[in-house]
Amino acid sequence: MRNGVHDVIPEAVAGKAGFARGPEWARSRTIPAQAALCVVGVAALAVASKVSIPMVPVPITLQTFAVTFLAALFGWRLGGACVVAWLLVGAAGLPVLSGATAGVAKFTGPTAGYLLAFPIATLTIGAMVERGYVGRSLLRLLGVMLIGNAICLAVGAAWLSGTIGAEKALLKGVLPFVVGAALKSALAALSLKLVVPTLGAPREW
Repeated sequence: MRNGVHDVIPEAVAGKAGFARGPEWARSRTIPAQAALCVVGVAALAVASKVSIPMVPVPITLQTFAVTFLAALFGWRLGGACVVAWLLVGAAGLPVLSGATAGVAKFTGPTAGYLLAFPIATLTIGAMVERGYVGRSLLRLLGVMLIGNAICLAVGAAWLSGTIGAEKALLKGVLPFVVGAALKSALAALSLKLVVPTLGAPREW
């Protein structure tokens, strides 16, 4: 069914049995439907950013959960568009980034590396899922999520090391977030498998 709510919501959510495999369902939508999905994705990223535990120099948020979830659900094209649009909206001044903050300064401060890493992680996760590397395996999906989180930590720490040094960047920008990254990876993988039981089945690509 290609009209009404089914242009925006996957068939599985609407109760249909024949749910398309992984990001193919998003990629096959009409342009207006994909635009609507992008708006939903930006909103989800904004909400996830509001869940923040203050830490210095980088707060703990649900951003990476939302980024990795959308990357696998929407694929690298639409998922990447959502993340880039969210970052642009934040840079333009709308309070959609961590702690309900915004502005160009966020892209030059200590958290800039993590923000810049989000599109890279999205493209990586989305491409791996679309190319069938995950299959139907929950463990492989978890591995892909861990790779996405590792990219965020690595790029974020590399940027942070330019201001506080490599050792402090590791101690303050990576180690405190390793357990959280693992938990968010597991949560994203489990959530995706509940929403899309056939996520990553290679025969669709």
